Amino acid sequence: MIAFSTSAQTLTLPALIEQTLATSAASLQARAAREGGYWAFRAYQANYRPQLTLAGTVPNFNRAIIPVVQPDGTTEFQSVRYNNSLLGVGLSQNIGLTGGQVVIGSQVQRFDDFARSEKRYNNQPFTLGLTQPLGYFNALRWSRRIAPLLYQESQRQYLEDREALAQRVTELYFDVLLQQVNAAVAGQNAQATAELLRVGREKYALGRLSQSDLVQLELNLLDAQQAQVQARLDAESAAVSLRTYCTLPGPATTEAVPPLVVPAPAPALAVVPTEALSQARQHRAAPLAFQRQQLQAARDVAQARGTTGFLATLTANLGYVNQAPYLLDSYRALQNQQQVSLAFSLPLVDWGRRRATVRTAELARDQTQAVVTQDERAFEQTVLTQAAQVPALAGRASLAARADTLAQRRYAITRATYEAGRLSLTDLTLASAAKDLARRSYILALRAGWVAHYRLRGLTLFDFETGQPLAAE
Repeated sequence: MIAFSTSAQTLTLPALIEQTLATSAASLQARAAREGGYWAFRAYQANYRPQLTLAGTVPNFNRAIIPVVQPDGTTEFQSVRYNNSLLGVGLSQNIGLTGGQVVIGSQVQRFDDFARSEKRYNNQPFTLGLTQPLGYFNALRWSRRIAPLLYQESQRQYLEDREALAQRVTELYFDVLLQQVNAAVAGQNAQATAELLRVGREKYALGRLSQSDLVQLELNLLDAQQAQVQARLDAESAAVSLRTYCTLPGPATTEAVPPLVVPAPAPALAVVPTEALSQARQHRAAPLAFQRQQLQAARDVAQARGTTGFLATLTANLGYVNQAPYLLDSYRALQNQQQVSLAFSLPLVDWGRRRATVRTAELARDQTQAVVTQDERAFEQTVLTQAAQVPALAGRASLAARADTLAQRRYAITRATYEAGRLSLTDLTLASAAKDLARRSYILALRAGWVAHYRLRGLTLFDFETGQPLAAE
């Protein structure tokens, strides 16, 4: 945990990313999404495992007056008082290949007639049943192909979310760093301009400086002071955004974050674009998503065909049954029980409903395939482009660092020459502006390099520094 108790403390980019990945709201959301994918996969796996169920109605007491139709057709109302309890246990197993279900069970029913002081047992100690849809859409078979892809996709997406979070933190970090640099430069400029104005007034009193240059020095001081105030406001605003996104300790107000350390340039990686694309295809969630989308589109076509046209359900059941006044007697002299049925439906006239339903699903499948093809091309181009830009951005940071050093030296030389009276105020102003621009350009070059670094990691889920794929927590 990073502390912020004193203003003298500093904050580095790796520490901030680590802190954000551990405690930020965005990180918690990514973790919750990954957990959701895991438990959805667990639910899918459970559909293929035996399910043991205990079910019943105990008690089922009824005391009422009911109408009873007599043999001659008349109705009499009789008072009844009974309890009809039922208890059973069943073991079911789904058949993924056919979409059917096998059930093994046992059931006992007890009927108590309190009005006649009688009781009966209806016992089914063993039953074996099969329910097999014919012509129906087999959701289990398609789940077997799609659910594992969804699970792997959620795990890879978690890694992508973490890298996207690191990239966003990097962007906000450099936003604050740039504003802090601007504020520091503005403060230095204001101090230097005030010193130049003091020297200028002395020269003006000696007749060595024109009134126009003196006025220009005063204007430069006012501009520098205004720039200093604006830089402080911009730095505070950027700090609020950083605190809010990273969930840093302390109020998300205009309170500034600790001074940020200017990081070293991003690693200069010699990334081969084709290798980066190969790693992206192997580790990213997008290739799995492309495959899943096509499978889901094909599933929708199968579902359209499997919910229209000829549909039938075969049900078969066999076992043993007996009834007796006493429970133990109901297990003696068991009788065979068989039941077979075939229920079906066949539309004779549907006015083209089935054909229209299937055709709509087929067109949606074709559209999905076209979109996936386009997305695959965009995916490949994005990875190749980003991999090709990484070395150039690393070289840009090196050039910007050299330019910053030279601009600082030039300004120091120009100021000393101006104070000696051998250069004009215009030359000093230009040198100061070039110095400030070079410092900002260096920070922006560092920003571009580090953002590209984390973006490449997110696009490939591969660490080219270590040569290893990224791993989850």
